[in-house]
Amino acid sequence: MNERGDRMTKFQWQLGFAAFTVSVSQREVVSHYIRSQQEHHRRRSFQEEFMELLKRHEIDYDPRYVFEQEHVG
Repeated sequence: MNERGDRMTKFQWQLGFAAFTVSVSQREVVSHYIRSQQEHHRRRSFQEEFMELLKRHEIDYDPRYVFEQEHVG
């Protein structure tokens, strides 16, 4: 990607990731959420929502490594 000369900034991989599963029974709810995500994030940031998900689902995390700004390239 970096050699193609696209207008985007230099491509870099992020250091971490998160993945959450969704039950088939919740497929329509999640689909609706995704369609309205832009509006949703006007009221609450992605970071706020992500931290809420970690807490709600009792996922252990080290706050030093959540939302790191460094990238590996």
